[in-house]
Amino acid sequence: MSQCLVTGGAGFIGSHLTERLLSQGHSVRVLDNLSTGQMENLDHLKDHPNLAIETGSITDLPLLAEAVRGVDVIYHLAAAVGVKLVAEDPVRTIETNIQPTEALLRLAAQTNCRFFLASTSEVYGKNLKECWTEEDELHFGATSHPRWAYGISKAVDEFLALGYHKKYGLPVVIGRFFNVVGPRQVGNYGMVVPRFVERGLRGTPLTIYDDGGQTRCFAHVREVVESIIRLMELPKAEGEVFNIGSDQPVTMKQLADEVIARTGGRSTIEYMSYSGVYGNNFEDVRRRVPDVSKLRNALGYCPSLPLGPILDDVIAWKRQQTEGAQ
Repeated sequence: MSQCLVTGGAGFIGSHLTERLLSQGHSVRVLDNLSTGQMENLDHLKDHPNLAIETGSITDLPLLAEAVRGVDVIYHLAAAVGVKLVAEDPVRTIETNIQPTEALLRLAAQTNCRFFLASTSEVYGKNLKECWTEEDELHFGATSHPRWAYGISKAVDEFLALGYHKKYGLPVVIGRFFNVVGPRQVGNYGMVVPRFVERGLRGTPLTIYDDGGQTRCFAHVREVVESIIRLMELPKAEGEVFNIGSDQPVTMKQLADEVIARTGGRSTIEYMSYSGVYGNNFEDVRRRVPDVSKLRNALGYCPSLPLGPILDDVIAWKRQQTEGAQ
């Protein structure tokens, strides 16, 4: 069994990954500053004998060096995330996403740790292809539009990780996530599914930005975590980039309609311009659909749970949270 470090392990994806690794018998060390993660995501695991939780930031380089000590596998999920946070503070985004990743890669190279880098579909930028493959070009907007800071910073992370693999032979796997959703995800930072579900359960209007024709693909976090772990067990995945997500497209209008239907049908839909939420310099990507054939060929599998069951799982979790708070 491995000794694993999960940065961002108290976050949405990180807590599910931590849970799964522990269930497989691995030891897990979590490092999280709780800026977007929540300790309650790990409450059900806090007494587990193979779990150690360190509260601190990946920007604290001495702490990072200590966290890596004795580790065999690093899952680097910690990052500045969320469209709203990125648009409001691109400086924090760049500082959080680049230097700590390089520091972790350098530390990992000293002991040849296996290394998973969580990247994002945002690295494709405004690429106009109907379906994105891992070798497609990256098309970013102007630097005056702060939302591109996230995608660019994660692209730099990918260059660093692949560079460490080529120069030092570091066993690196990169996963580009596409709209991962499920229990424990919160809507505080612009995540659309929990935001819609919360409003649907309250019977208040669901706010769609622009005209609702934007297309996304939603994958359940449990299937994404399974993909991550299986890729890390696959020697031929080293030095490779994989799209990780569903390839079933859904428009924001379709998503809103489905949420309303599954939460009781009391909500209506209202529309708002992007400028009213993010300011005049915001740009969005109209269509974001991955080609997951590389992942499917590698694993014989890819996330495929339909939208309906995913939403039902999120709704059930949110209802449980609401009842527990009363």
